[in-house]
Amino acid sequence: MIMKKILSTACFLASLVIQAQVLTITNYSTADGLLSDAINCVEVDASYNHVWVGTNNGLNKYDGNSWVGFTTADGLVDNNVKAIAAVNGSVWVGTDFGVSRFDGSSWTTYTTADGLALNRIADIAVAPDGEIWFAHASFSAGVSVFDGTSWRTYGSPDLPVSGVVATSFDSKGDKWFASPLDGVVHYNDTTFQAYTSASAGLLSNSSTTIQCVNDDKWIGTSSGMTVLHASNAVTNYTIMHVLPPPDTLNPVVDLAVDGLGRVWTTIYVGYLGVGGVAFWDGSFWVSFDVSNGLAGHNVRGLDTEGLNKVWVATSTGLSKIEFPIGNGSEDHPTADLQLYPNPTSHYLHLEVEGEKHCYNSLGQQVLSTQEKVLDVSHLPAGIYHLRSAAGTRTFIKE
Repeated sequence: MIMKKILSTACFLASLVIQAQVLTITNYSTADGLLSDAINCVEVDASYNHVWVGTNNGLNKYDGNSWVGFTTADGLVDNNVKAIAAVNGSVWVGTDFGVSRFDGSSWTTYTTADGLALNRIADIAVAPDGEIWFAHASFSAGVSVFDGTSWRTYGSPDLPVSGVVATSFDSKGDKWFASPLDGVVHYNDTTFQAYTSASAGLLSNSSTTIQCVNDDKWIGTSSGMTVLHASNAVTNYTIMHVLPPPDTLNPVVDLAVDGLGRVWTTIYVGYLGVGGVAFWDGSFWVSFDVSNGLAGHNVRGLDTEGLNKVWVATSTGLSKIEFPIGNGSEDHPTADLQLYPNPTSHYLHLEVEGEKHCYNSLGQQVLSTQEKVLDVSHLPAGIYHLRSAAGTRTFIKE
């Protein structure tokens, strides 16, 4: 059985452990085909069903059946891979010595000689318009942008002197940058605006990552997670994963969003040598670590695949967390299965006949009914999945 630690938002110090056979964790190592067990980053290419894994000894591709490795002998600029982005059938690989692009058959390398502001790459992000944004976490370099033909750069004084560790894009295409010492910066293609602990209520100015989710900015920091809402209101989370005393704060390493809209994060405390992963269900943080089967404590990154898989990079191997298909973890919209209102706080109206089953985000069945009106008022707030013979639909309980 897999055990999940569930943290209530009402009382962060209280934890509830639930046991259920609702997921599996599979680990991969050099014995399976990885070039190294020291994994720095992972990227899922949904268009081609490929998982790209950056190690300290080269790049791996997994097609669901077999592993392929790429090193400097194949065309990589350096074997210590720090960042990956997959776009339009190509994969971009960031290192401390420049960027390499693989189009499926050949490699092309870009360095400062070609237009990069700095060869050291902290993050690679693909904008909605297809431009590739490369983050540099030092020397006032800021970011470098490639539009497919030419390069441009942004740095100090528009961006912090400490540089940029991650970039994300909101629904308008505006850019949001996480800075290692100076909070976050918003760029609307005209002006730059800084958000810090003093000006906006961030937990810390030491930002580690950022992800825009429905125009809320989820900001990972060295002291926990800050959500900067579209209204500029702030929600802070300091405990997503329970750590041994005396630590209570959760330093965030990476962020990703799955197909159900759940925000996943990785936490690691270096001096304690402990860490784990957690996701936000809208009401609870649910966390996993080595006690649940993760490959290691030192979690360095993650990415999601579809609706039910999460890939986790650690310093001692790669883990795949997989929720079972069929327990509400998949959403197959059909014209025959309609529900409203969504979100709802009380009643859910269902336009479908027959037996219907409701599952929470852990895959546990919480309701079953033949009726066309479902009372969900007693359920905790969160994401749920309604399954019938007509398919599966996701709804939010407020």
